[in-house]
Amino acid sequence: QVQLVESGGGSVQAGGSLRLSCVASLRTYSSVCMGWFRQAPGKEREGVATIDGDGRTRYGDSVKGRFTISKDNAKKTLFLQMNSLKPEDTAMYYCAARLFQYCSGGYLGVGEYNLWGQGTQVTVSS
Repeated sequence: QVQLVESGGGSVQAGGSLRLSCVASLRTYSSVCMGWFRQAPGKEREGVATIDGDGRTRYGDSVKGRFTISKDNAKKTLFLQMNSLKPEDTAMYYCAARLFQYCSGGYLGVGEYNLWGQGTQVTVSS
């Protein structure tokens, strides 16, 4: 079964850190564009960070310098290290994959991805 399963969310105080993980059940993984997205209540889903098959990354402006996306191809696992968390980072975080499509440089648009995980909640208190 093709799926993405996120974990690692939780509650943390402002300034703290969390590391999200996403395990992919995909036959091909290393060349697939992967991304992290988030959606806060009442807001649209937005791109947080993406990584392509060559390891090139892109970040949303609000997380640059604080979040780091990485992946372990052998374990088919995507990570998001989140440091210096702020209350405005509070959201449901989703892992996504861009399957069967050209992948180069990473894509932050929601519509560029066609496989989504169920999400993991991140709550940052002030």
